[in-house]
Amino acid sequence: MKIIGLLGGMSWESTLGYYRAINEGVKKALGGLHSARLVLYSVDFDPIEKLQHDGDWEGTAKILSQAALRVQSAGADFLVICTNTMHKIAPQIEAVLAIPLLHIADATAEVLVQNGISKVGLLGTAFTMEQDFYKGRLIQQYGLNVLVPDDEDRKIVHRVIYQELCLGKLKSDSKAEYLRIIDSLARQGAEGVILGCTEIGMLVSQQDTDVKLFDTTAIHADKAVEYAL
Repeated sequence: MKIIGLLGGMSWESTLGYYRAINEGVKKALGGLHSARLVLYSVDFDPIEKLQHDGDWEGTAKILSQAALRVQSAGADFLVICTNTMHKIAPQIEAVLAIPLLHIADATAEVLVQNGISKVGLLGTAFTMEQDFYKGRLIQQYGLNVLVPDDEDRKIVHRVIYQELCLGKLKSDSKAEYLRIIDSLARQGAEGVILGCTEIGMLVSQQDTDVKLFDTTAIHADKAVEYAL
């Protein structure tokens, strides 16, 4: 079994989900008392969040590249960045590593293609929904048609992530808004919706809607288990 390297803390709320899902995946695959061999470096998210909203992505790249090197030095055989948004600086992180990086957008796209999805909605931070580092990869490398909410709904999705979910707050009115936005994307022709922020699965799940949901935390964790085994 390969040693999984997790770069987490963005937020720690969703990193907890990664840890659980990866260990459950290994247990399911191997049985008995098996659990994952992994190392975790969890960053302090507050300064990173400030750099994000200041547009200082090079500053975030410096912090996370150093953290990724610590994961590598601890013996990881490959790296999993436990967040969608920070894949914006995945190229900078890959450049300093000698081990592979499992990209969350690639893992997600592979599942979408396997499910025959060609037109998909995307929820996430404003950075993920509006910039090309994520949806551009889905479009250019996998030929997917990606829909995002309108401007006002993008603001709602972004606000709930940073002001509620990253703080572990789960509010029923926010859940209702997310489900409304998911339905809106489905009415626009989305055959499924990507929960493209690792915290969103804390708020909404498949049992809440008939629209097919693709939870990137679960998908990325499954890919890590597959690669490790």
